[in-house]
Amino acid sequence: MDFVEELRWRGMLHDIMPGTKELLNRGMTSGYIGFDPTADSLHVGSLAQIMTLIHFQRAGHKPFALVGGATGMVGDPSGKSQERNLLSEDVLQHNLAGIQKQLEKFLDFNSSANSAQMVNNYDWFKDFTFLSFIREVGKHITVNYMMAKDSVKNRISGDTGMSFTEFTYQLVQGYDFYYLWKHHQCVLQMGGSDQWGNIVTGTELIRRKDAGEAYALTTQLIKKSDGTKFGKTEGGNIWLDPQKTSPYKFYQFWLNTSDEDAKAYIRIFTLFDQGIIEALEAEHTIAPHLRGLQKALAMDITIRTHGEKEYQKAIKSSEFLFGNTGIEFLNELNGAEVLALFEGVPNFKIALDELSNGINVIDLLGAKTAVFPSKGEAKKMIQGGGVAVNKNKVETADDRYNKQDLIGGKFLVVQKGKKNYFLIIAE
Repeated sequence: MDFVEELRWRGMLHDIMPGTKELLNRGMTSGYIGFDPTADSLHVGSLAQIMTLIHFQRAGHKPFALVGGATGMVGDPSGKSQERNLLSEDVLQHNLAGIQKQLEKFLDFNSSANSAQMVNNYDWFKDFTFLSFIREVGKHITVNYMMAKDSVKNRISGDTGMSFTEFTYQLVQGYDFYYLWKHHQCVLQMGGSDQWGNIVTGTELIRRKDAGEAYALTTQLIKKSDGTKFGKTEGGNIWLDPQKTSPYKFYQFWLNTSDEDAKAYIRIFTLFDQGIIEALEAEHTIAPHLRGLQKALAMDITIRTHGEKEYQKAIKSSEFLFGNTGIEFLNELNGAEVLALFEGVPNFKIALDELSNGINVIDLLGAKTAVFPSKGEAKKMIQGGGVAVNKNKVETADDRYNKQDLIGGKFLVVQKGKKNYFLIIAE
């Protein structure tokens, strides 16, 4: 597989240094991408870079994933309007462990010659004194060169200015490239298009310090067609960690992608080959209401992130909420998964003892939990046949519910009509 052409047809390629493609076509090449350890999980905003490393390895090259244990203590000013908080070593170590566990789901760390490898720049910076750094690194890059970078100019001309800490970031990242070039034969650094300046600083340091050759490649920054930020929802980031973003919510994020975005995302975020993608696109053009692109996209990325079992749960969850799947499905979920499924759905709590002797449905929905604003409104809608508890229509205003009706010994699911859900939690 031609790595550069693979990125090109998928719409991922942005900039490439002259000679890079020729280098890659000569044989196995080592290259790396850096990941920001400001949280203990990556999010979907990191997936484009993960996919870049996946394609790099599939093309027969050796990928390095650099986690910035040292640079995480500094903060990259690229694309930022403010200086970010610095992290303690303990927090960084916790975050690094979480990120490594996630990357192992996507990259092959046990494939002999081109096994993926994880490195932490804290390992080579922890004993690097300030005086040694400015002697061995700082003297090779001029202030004029550093000031010319957009990430520096934009901040200096802004209202907040730029600290010396952030100003030196490009030297620190540049030394990462030099170190990996020197000790791991890494001759290529990749990243998002906003990283071009930092990456080129690394190639320049390698050239000036050791007269070496190194190369750069960047990918497109992912944006949504409506101009909003990719990976952000009203609830915040979409994380790869199932404890932060449930597999169901993760699946729904991709399923709810617009048609225009789905056409771009299925190329960027899946491993389908060009023929399969073009066939899916053709089917989608004929019957866009079936949302074939979105379903294929959501399936591929959910399985590779969370596994087949969680994907099947996500499908069943969707069918439960929007189709005809019975209440028994909830018995397959634990309490946390039930709460995740009904995230954003109005919920009400009731004392478990209230259900010991059974409770009248009017009292349950119109007084104890306020699913309805009044008993009268609850009675009226029940008589109209528009209320269901645990997917069973409430037949009369005299129906009663007790502990035996609780799903998992804790939940009652109430519906007004077909689409308005409420969750009652007995504690």
